[in-house]
Amino acid sequence: KLIGAKYYRLDGSKPSKPEILSPIDVAGHGTHTASTAAGKPVRRASLYGLANGTARGAVPGARLAAYKVCWADAGCPDVDILAAFDDAISDGVDVISMSVGGPPLAYFSDSLAIGAFHAMKKGVLTVMSAGNDGPSPGTTENVAPWIFTVGATTTGRHFKTKVSLGNGKVIT
Repeated sequence: KLIGAKYYRLDGSKPSKPEILSPIDVAGHGTHTASTAAGKPVRRASLYGLANGTARGAVPGARLAAYKVCWADAGCPDVDILAAFDDAISDGVDVISMSVGGPPLAYFSDSLAIGAFHAMKKGVLTVMSAGNDGPSPGTTENVAPWIFTVGATTTGRHFKTKVSLGNGKVIT
């Protein structure tokens, strides 16, 4: 599944603990996003018994290469983002999937838009998150027209359960 991993810290500084200078995902965000892209099917998945079903990534048979550009103490430096884009394109990836963003910037000063444009010119699709804010106007991130921007939504269902209070009352 994971066929390669690289890290970028081109300023040469050492990360603060618990981070280590390696592609190891200390925070878990990269692991989470990798499973969203290529996680194998997990039967009987649920949220504490609610919404039972099979969970899986978008393409369970995909092979992944991970490019770590974000650090707890340094954020996601532009130089590291652009170097990772260049390496991914050079490595021959078909799709770049990123869960990184921020407030919209002018395209010529946005390293994500610049890297994604370069990828698009080389025939590589870049898929990015729309962010975690909203649904107010102006809260969507990664809006360059050459980025395939994906956003989550809410479901139209409710997960109800009974709660027993200390005084014996049961509420839903």
